[in-house]
Amino acid sequence: MSSAELPPRLSIVIPVLNEATTLAAHLTGLQPLRAQGVEVLVVDGGSDDRSAQIAQPLADRVLNSPTERARQMNLGAQYATAPALLFLHADTQLPKNAIEQILQALKRHAWGRFDIKLSGYSGWLPVVSWMMNQRSRLTGIATGDQGMFMHVSTFKAVGGFPEQPLMEDVELSKRLKRLSRPVCLKAKVVSSGRRWDEFGAWKTIRLMWRLRYRYWRGVSATQLAKEYRDAR
Repeated sequence: MSSAELPPRLSIVIPVLNEATTLAAHLTGLQPLRAQGVEVLVVDGGSDDRSAQIAQPLADRVLNSPTERARQMNLGAQYATAPALLFLHADTQLPKNAIEQILQALKRHAWGRFDIKLSGYSGWLPVVSWMMNQRSRLTGIATGDQGMFMHVSTFKAVGGFPEQPLMEDVELSKRLKRLSRPVCLKAKVVSSGRRWDEFGAWKTIRLMWRLRYRYWRGVSATQLAKEYRDAR
């Protein structure tokens, strides 16, 4: 039996929304993994560009979902057939040997994430990346663009992503921490720093910290999502 005929070892769930300009390149980079027992599921949240059509020949499954990242990822997990999950943003690239590192880590840990390197033009991006990694290592809270991975059984045990419009990754981390702290892999995923480049590094840093602080203070994710949209 060839590796392509074996049950998948890992399912990668990719939520997308209007990613047509970069999606083909991103998914093309994942094709060698599909031949190594990795399943790729793309969950479109109602794109009005050609994201779903572009993904069709480059994914094992393309699903349609209401627009909201948490719902999209939960739907992808529902259709995943491997015993382990990796939630990957559409603008995040995996490091070398990522799959083997994940599967090795999951032999001893329930969940984890990678360190992150933000790519872009701002000279502040290396500092932001370092701060994200240190904060996550200290608090045990991961963000979605760090490539969160876990056993399917772990994901189900905590009820999946809370279906809220923002901070779903923070909330899932809190739930997972009740089971165990994450393994923090030093290998770096590379995520786009377009948010910082487009809206300004300091403005975005202040916005992110203000949103996280207000969430910690108990402000609803719905209200914070509105403030996030208004600030952009």
